[in-house]
Amino acid sequence: MSKIKKGFEGLQSLSLGISMVVAVVIGVGIGILLKNLTGIGWLLWLGVVWGVGAAVLNVYKAYEKLKREMDEEAERRNSRKPLYDDDDDEDDA
Repeated sequence: MSKIKKGFEGLQSLSLGISMVVAVVIGVGIGILLKNLTGIGWLLWLGVVWGVGAAVLNVYKAYEKLKREMDEEAERRNSRKPLYDDDDDEDDA
């Protein structure tokens, strides 16, 4: 595996971590905004739940994308022609 590909995979993992944090922060921000606008304290926790839910959704989407890529790679590897043929029946004729 090349250094560039390893670096790209590392950046994808970092991107997932950052998107999780950003989702929770945005959810908390929305919760604080709703709490300040309405004065209802539990709206803050609703924002936290929304943020955590968005973070879980980001992880799920990344999992599905990685799974699809791995399935495509496995299919590509299985569709290759063998480098040699172990069948000796043709040589006997």
